[in-house]
Amino acid sequence: MVRRTSLDQAECPVARSLDAIGDWWSLLIVRDAFDGVRRFNEFQRGLGVAKNMLSARLRALVAAGVLETVPAADGGPYREYVLTAKGRDLFPVIVALRQWGETHSFTPGEAHSELVDRATGRPLARLEIRSDGGAALAPEDTVVVKTG
Repeated sequence: MVRRTSLDQAECPVARSLDAIGDWWSLLIVRDAFDGVRRFNEFQRGLGVAKNMLSARLRALVAAGVLETVPAADGGPYREYVLTAKGRDLFPVIVALRQWGETHSFTPGEAHSELVDRATGRPLARLEIRSDGGAALAPEDTVVVKTG
């Protein structure tokens, strides 16, 4: 089995982000947490992932500060997983992946899920990258620079 290389010391913020949440199970766990899933058995049932794999991913997300465990809302003996502020900051990432998938992963007319505004029931506007002045930016309008 190939050993995973840690990117936690990389100079690139994308690499460090992937170190924390870059495997597909972790992103699906975060997606489900945004959808209100809180308990281990709910994650396991919804994702169909092996319990040992789920346990490892949940531990890693808690260690990374993306999720935290809290007492069960119903007062039961179990702990629940909730997104931290750091985890909630992943919302635009999940929306961007969803919108990319809606555009590129389905044939026209093929059934799929859709994220909508709870208040209006309407689909979300496409995410756009904008300058601090509000202008829409394309990849060719940006450049990576080193800081510090």
